[in-house]
Amino acid sequence: MGIHNFNGKTVIITGASTGVGAATARAFAQLGAHLVLVARGQAGLDKITAELSAITPVINVAMDIADAKANELLVQTAIEAFGRIDVLINNAGFHQRGDVEKNQANELAKMVDVNLRAPIQLSRLVLPHVRALGAGAIVNVGSLAGRTPLQGAATYAATKAGLRAFTYSLADELMASEISVALVSPGPIDTGFIMSELEQVEDIVFSQPMSSAEQVAEAIICCARGEQIEISLPRVSGWLTTLSYLFPRLRRALRPALYRKGRKMKAQYRQRQK
Repeated sequence: MGIHNFNGKTVIITGASTGVGAATARAFAQLGAHLVLVARGQAGLDKITAELSAITPVINVAMDIADAKANELLVQTAIEAFGRIDVLINNAGFHQRGDVEKNQANELAKMVDVNLRAPIQLSRLVLPHVRALGAGAIVNVGSLAGRTPLQGAATYAATKAGLRAFTYSLADELMASEISVALVSPGPIDTGFIMSELEQVEDIVFSQPMSSAEQVAEAIICCARGEQIEISLPRVSGWLTTLSYLFPRLRRALRPALYRKGRKMKAQYRQRQK
């Protein structure tokens, strides 16, 4: 299943203006894919579009994927521009950090809309176009937070757990087809998504090794090729989240040590930013 040659294939990437999305766009551009780049900010989109247009055909759409009507127009725009949709990368995410009771209800709802509802809707919208081609891929960008409970990020973890469940369920629904559905579950990534909010991020997050945007993009490409249904980054952290989920007492026993390690690493990252 999946696609092994992306040359001339149309790839939609959400959250494409910076970080993992931009790295993924660069990776697909090098493979000859035609790109539909999506993000909220036009300036960031124009910058990455200008960079990659010298390599491959690129269009961009500035929009909020929490807007259901805008998602319908996005798919229509992609078809009008390139005549086909082969791959969807649901990368855009939103995280309002902090305990549930300290957040506003609309902020919690936005996490659900951006992280879970929008990927489900977009997957549904592109599936008829991908199926018409006989093969394709949907790759969702989850999180290690979706593999194990994470205090201080309860709603975010819930949305990513929901996205993981959706991925595996949809993969089973499409098992008889040549459409691959997969998930990349990274831990902390060295991008502005975390580093620009360093002090708001739970210390325990930094107990895990930091991945680069390029490493996550490489995993996304691997999943789009249908090689794996889920890739956790780093791999050892994926094993740790599995153990912590299966054995809650072990997770709670390890928590103090992981917090201590996370605080130590956060101090090092804080010094790096000075």
